[in-house]
Amino acid sequence: MENRIKKVLAELESGVWFLVTDRRNVRYLSGFTGTSGYVLLGDGKAYFITDFRYTEQAKSQCPHLEVVTHGQNVWDLVSSLTAKAKELLVEENQITLSMYKELQEKVKAEVKGTKGRVEKLRIVKDATEIALIKKAAQITDEAFEEICGMIKPGVTEKQISQELEFAMMRKGASHVAFDFIVASGVRGALPHGVASDKVIQSGEFVTMDIGAVYEGYYSDMTRTVAVGPLDERLQEIYNIVLHAQEESLKAVEAGKSCREIDKIARDIISAAGYGDYFGHGLGHGVGLDIHEEPRVSPFGEEILKENMIITIEPGIYLPRIGGVRIEDLVLVETAGASRLSLSSKELIVLC
Repeated sequence: MENRIKKVLAELESGVWFLVTDRRNVRYLSGFTGTSGYVLLGDGKAYFITDFRYTEQAKSQCPHLEVVTHGQNVWDLVSSLTAKAKELLVEENQITLSMYKELQEKVKAEVKGTKGRVEKLRIVKDATEIALIKKAAQITDEAFEEICGMIKPGVTEKQISQELEFAMMRKGASHVAFDFIVASGVRGALPHGVASDKVIQSGEFVTMDIGAVYEGYYSDMTRTVAVGPLDERLQEIYNIVLHAQEESLKAVEAGKSCREIDKIARDIISAAGYGDYFGHGLGHGVGLDIHEEPRVSPFGEEILKENMIITIEPGIYLPRIGGVRIEDLVLVETAGASRLSLSSKELIVLC
C-alpha cells in the first residue's frame, strides 16, 4: 500500500491535493474494507478520513496513512486539512453533483475533476493481487465442476444460479461477482441473459457466466455446456467460438495491443459467417472490479503489459436459436499468458 500511495503523491504538484472517494480506489490505496472512508493525499501527506464507527478498524488496516475522524460534516475536515492547498482534485466519475457543490462551498482550494489516476495503477497487478485473483478463479472452477452434476432437463436457470452461489460461498467466496448469467436454449442469444424461471430442456445449450469475490478481488469465467444431443448448427457454433477463443488466447502476451488480440477472434468468427452475431468486445481487465481497464475490443488501444489480468470471451448469439460464449481469465506474461480459469473448454454433454 505504501508504494501505491507514493506513486500517487509523486504525480501531484506542490499545492495540489487529491481526494479519493471511489470505494475500490480507497481500498487499493489503504487496505480499508469498511464502507465509509476517503483517502486524501497532497504535499507529501497521506490521510485516511472516516467516521467514529470505523476509526479503530482504519487504524488497524491503514498503517501507511494518518487516520483522522470527521465530525458531522466530513467536508469541514477536508477543508481544514487542505487549508493551504491551491487545488483539490476529486474523482469526477464518482463524486455526486451535490458533493461537488458542497466541496466548492467548504474548501478554500479550487475544486477540479480528474479521472483515472488510481485506475491506471490498478491495471498491472502485484504478486498479492495475482494470488487473490487466482484464489477467486479457483473457487469459480470448483463451483462450476460441482454444478455440472445437477444440470439436467427440468431444472430451472434460477436453481442453477442459486446453487452456484451457495457453492462459491461454501468454498470461501465473500460474495459473488455479479448477478450470474445462466441462459439456456433460445435465451442463450442474450449475452447478458441473467437467470430466469425458464426450465432447461434436452437438446439445449446452457451458458453460465459466473465469478467469485475473494478478499475484494474478482474472477470471471463463462462456460457453455450441452444438455443432451445437439443439432449440427449448435455444435458448429460451439466449435467456431472455441477455435476463436483458443487462437486469440495463444496470441496474448506483453507488447501486443488489445485491438490486435480482439481482431484474431473477430476475424475467425467473421470468416465462418457469424461476424454479425459477435457484437461485444473480446474481453476486459479484472481486479477490484469485475470490469476494469484494459478493454480488449476493436477500440482497445492499450498495450498489454506483464501482470495485467484480462478475460478472453468470444461468443456467437443467434436470435431464436441460442448462443455460445467461452471465457477464460488470463494472466499476461512477457511471452504468452497463463490461464487462471482451468475448467475444461471441450464441449461437455450432460445427461
